[in-house]
Amino acid sequence: MTENFAENPPAASVRLIDFEEARVVPGIVPRTFILIVSGTKPYLNMKVSLSPLIYIKQPEYWGIEVVGSLSGIGLPATAPYTVSLPLDGILGTKGIEVIGANNRKTFDVP
Repeated sequence: MTENFAENPPAASVRLIDFEEARVVPGIVPRTFILIVSGTKPYLNMKVSLSPLIYIKQPEYWGIEVVGSLSGIGLPATAPYTVSLPLDGILGTKGIEVIGANNRKTFDVP
């Protein structure tokens, strides 16, 4: 077992995937925000999630990865996806950065 989490080997069942649209919308409670990301997943049975990076201290832009995971055999048919994540406790000093396989998008969040 590795004592430093960052030195552990990457998982083989998850990968970064691309997104087509990302936006930050206000939550119901004042001064709260929700990240909404959508795109096309490469496998019909792929589960897409938003995974915030881990930091020792608050960064300027908190990185949030768009992650696709498969259990078992992937059904090779594309399908649209939309996922969301409340941004409570995962905001950088300036905002967030959405990280996909081939693209990134930065948002300033008050």
